[in-house]
Amino acid sequence: MSIYTPEYFSGDKDAAAQLIKDYPFATLVTGMDGQEPQISYLPLLLEENALWGHLAKANPHWRRFAQGRTYALFHGPHAYVSPDWYERPADNVPTWNYAVVHVQGPPEILNEAGARQVLKRLVARFDPNSAHPSPEKLERLLAGIVAFRLPLMRAETKFKMNQNKTEADRAGVIAGLRATGRADEKAVADWMEQHGSR
Repeated sequence: MSIYTPEYFSGDKDAAAQLIKDYPFATLVTGMDGQEPQISYLPLLLEENALWGHLAKANPHWRRFAQGRTYALFHGPHAYVSPDWYERPADNVPTWNYAVVHVQGPPEILNEAGARQVLKRLVARFDPNSAHPSPEKLERLLAGIVAFRLPLMRAETKFKMNQNKTEADRAGVIAGLRATGRADEKAVADWMEQHGSR
């Protein structure tokens, strides 16, 4: 699986890692020759050059890990871009700005100790102020999941943020995005200011 990525839309390793940390909800895909791919949606944590997460034990996806190739797809900020925001609207087309990271690797099923660590890390990341589950509840949770580690064997990034445009056009797009007043568009404008210029 590869992304069409002109050179000016490629992203660096640090920005890719930051996107995964900021937008951890991933699409997990395991493709198998001659069969429909298995797809699941879940949060994944990037730590120690690997992604960590878990699936429900009832989900057959984890049973396919050894049968095909697994990819984790992360979607960062994205928004529509109007040609009216460029200096010469008639010479431009409507488009979409977006940032994505695709990671490929062989998932490794974790033992019970590893699963406990994954649960602790997920709670610490997403619900740090909650009362931690009682030992009894933790055992029930562990009985219902399959935790895994996905080493980062290959990663592709695409940050399509008007890097191929002039500074004046980029400024117009940023202003247009901010003028919408919507959160998604503001996130893209922020990304363009922080990462988009090459």
